[in-house]
Amino acid sequence: MKYSKGFSLIELMVVVAIVGILSAFAFNMYAENVIESNRSEGRAGLTATAASLEKCKSLYGVYNHVNCQVLATIPTESNLYSIDTTGRTPTTFTLVATAVGSQVRDADCTSLSLTNTGIKTATGGDPPSCW
Repeated sequence: MKYSKGFSLIELMVVVAIVGILSAFAFNMYAENVIESNRSEGRAGLTATAASLEKCKSLYGVYNHVNCQVLATIPTESNLYSIDTTGRTPTTFTLVATAVGSQVRDADCTSLSLTNTGIKTATGGDPPSCW
């Protein structure tokens, strides 16, 4: 009786199936980690905009002075968030960064907020993990 060397088709198919299942799990975990890491862009955009508003307050005495070069809506560096600055008064501001583009898949943190007093809030499925 002769024994053949190598793998049977069944053995190869089992290995391919196992690799496929492992790849699917790995891709999902990678995609979730990318979305979570992109939140830092929203946080950084809010912090930078707040710093610009604080500069306006120190120069002109109010957050909403006409010479302040802070726009009503500001996109972040990679356009993953849109920062809304319309919540400005002479003495207060509330900035809201809303996920746009590919970041809208982030169901845990759909928007991030920052006030002039430093209060950080978020909306979505898991707000405590956003900041």
